[in-house]
Amino acid sequence: MKQKIGSGTSWEKTIGYSRAVRVGNRIEVAGTTAMDGDQLVGLDDAYAQTKFIFEKIERALKELGASLQDVVRTRMYVTNIEEWEEIGRAHGLFFKDIQPAATMVEISRLIQPNLKVEIEVSAILMSE
Repeated sequence: MKQKIGSGTSWEKTIGYSRAVRVGNRIEVAGTTAMDGDQLVGLDDAYAQTKFIFEKIERALKELGASLQDVVRTRMYVTNIEEWEEIGRAHGLFFKDIQPAATMVEISRLIQPNLKVEIEVSAILMSE
């Protein structure tokens, strides 16, 4: 069984993607940014953007019957690796005890110039 959820943005239909997809006990959450509709949360603040992103991811997981406890991997794409500590601090706020495999890489830019980070996660529900 495949279950998909969206965020309701026009981008999903134009590009053809879902916010998150669950197949069996596995959930993949698409690249998530600090956009709240058309508004950017945390302008010039990598920590605030990252915190908001993990809150969005947590809501998506919950909609699919999971939680942050089920996350086994995080992938963080950042536009300025010098901000790794702020981004890492926000990651630690959510994953200090969970400790998923994590990757952080610097990229040249994201789709909106003021975005500092985009994050994907993979989760596996062990009770399935």
